[in-house]
Amino acid sequence: MRFLSGQRVVHADRPEWGVGVVLSAMRAGAVDRLRIRFERAGLKTLASPPAAIRAAADPDAADDSAPADRLAGLDAAEAARVMASLPEPTRDPFTRIPDRLAATLALYRFTGRGGSLIDWASAQSGLADPLSRYTRHELETLFERFAAAREDHLKSLAAEARRSPPAHLESVLRDAPPAGRQAWLRAIGR
Repeated sequence: MRFLSGQRVVHADRPEWGVGVVLSAMRAGAVDRLRIRFERAGLKTLASPPAAIRAAADPDAADDSAPADRLAGLDAAEAARVMASLPEPTRDPFTRIPDRLAATLALYRFTGRGGSLIDWASAQSGLADPLSRYTRHELETLFERFAAAREDHLKSLAAEARRSPPAHLESVLRDAPPAGRQAWLRAIGR
């Protein structure tokens, strides 16, 4: 995909960054070197690929990880369900187990403290400023529900992963955040 200055984009692997505007794009073979100003992460210089940059209006970008107000028009109970849910790439039964495991372990980059809590809430809700809808205490409570769902899901993936070749899992674990590796060891009972 070719990117143009002024184009609105999202980083599919970092939905908490929000929507960005391409400031400059240089093509070098099959790779675009992009300078993008994201609404929640500021100025970033990225190469795409490997960075998963998508046009903000791209239908593929409008999945569970896309920054859009996912809570618009929902009552409080339904909004809480959305906030506690896991993204589709972690749950898709047609996705290979190592890929679902990698997506699940990547969620351990979020903690219930500080800026990480706000990043998680932004990724879940699509809101640039989740504190405009929730108090910090409400976000902490919602994160606890999300974290419990994440742990339960990881345990079920651990049971499924016993049927996968160990080499596939080793590469996934090597790339996981430290908190994800620790959670994996808990899930498999070590």
